[in-house]
Amino acid sequence: MHIGLIGGIGPAATEFYYRGLVKAHAVANRKMALTIAHADTREMVANMEAGENEKQALIFAGFVEQLKAGGCEAAVVTSMGGHFCIKALEKISTLPMLNAIPEMDAYFARLGVRRVGVLGSNAVMESKFYGGVSSVELVAPPPGELEIAHKEYVTMAMAGFATDSQKDYFDAAGRKLCEKQGAEIIVLGGTDLFLAFGDEDHGYPIVDSAQIHVDAIARISMGA
Repeated sequence: MHIGLIGGIGPAATEFYYRGLVKAHAVANRKMALTIAHADTREMVANMEAGENEKQALIFAGFVEQLKAGGCEAAVVTSMGGHFCIKALEKISTLPMLNAIPEMDAYFARLGVRRVGVLGSNAVMESKFYGGVSSVELVAPPPGELEIAHKEYVTMAMAGFATDSQKDYFDAAGRKLCEKQGAEIIVLGGTDLFLAFGDEDHGYPIVDSAQIHVDAIARISMGA
């Protein structure tokens, strides 16, 4: 299947999806058909923070049209934050949207945990993945800390890299969710959070929402 990625939101997340899909196809010894359209991070963040779901859905729908014209058979929003308008987008998209939220719900159901801590943008943390995850209880930082987490995340995502202080901040935020709010595992609910967490051991279990999404896209792409 020819997959179309709506990328650029942010650039590091787009690269994460691209590299992940390339690797999955290479491991399976399969050719990949992929096209990427570049959306604007600042525009998307402004619409997300203003609650402009319909407006952003229309913008994404324009990119879907570009991808369709390029031969794509399904489209992907390469941002968990960008999924704030996914329901509106699904209604108007001329291609099937490969939505990350149902994939995450199914993943957590298979994992067998009860309480999951979530870090990411305001939209993701406050809505607990837009109300689309029902297989587990999701816990986010309390209101005061939630705003700080959002600001740190958006700053990092726009820059495309994590500073040492941002790495330390998110490491501590994940630990607090485990120690103070009973999270059994932390889900990186911001697609760019891999920049802050890397591959090192943080002393608590971590799962990346973007990787869950990439794995699902790869299976669909290869018809598995």
